[in-house]
Amino acid sequence: MCAWNVHQLVELSRELKRERVPLAAIRELDEAYWDGAADGRMSCRGVVEHARLMLDCDLVYPVILSSDGRVMDGMHRICRALLEGLSEIEAVRFVVDPEPDYVNVRPENLPY
Repeated sequence: MCAWNVHQLVELSRELKRERVPLAAIRELDEAYWDGAADGRMSCRGVVEHARLMLDCDLVYPVILSSDGRVMDGMHRICRALLEGLSEIEAVRFVVDPEPDYVNVRPENLPY
C-alpha cells in the first residue's frame, strides 16, 4: 500500500488541468476500499461515520487521481457524487506520480 500526505498532494496537484471523469471509470467504487477493522469488516457505526464524511465533503474540490486513474484523494467526494446520482466528477490527474510518503503502512498507523 502506498499513501501520500494529503496536504502535499493538494499542493503538487494545484496546477494540474481539471477534467470531468465518469464515475464508471473509478475502479475503487467496485472494490473493497474501507475495511474498517482488523478483521476487514466495517461496523454499522463505521458506515455511518463514512456517510457523515460523504455528506460533509465539498464537491467544489477536484479529486486527485494517479497517472493510471487510481484515487489518491477524494473517495468520500466520489461516493457523495454517486449518492447524489451524478455521472461525473471533477478531477485532476498526475502525468507522473509523486513518490509516496508512506509505503506498506496500515491506514490506522498513518499520522493523519
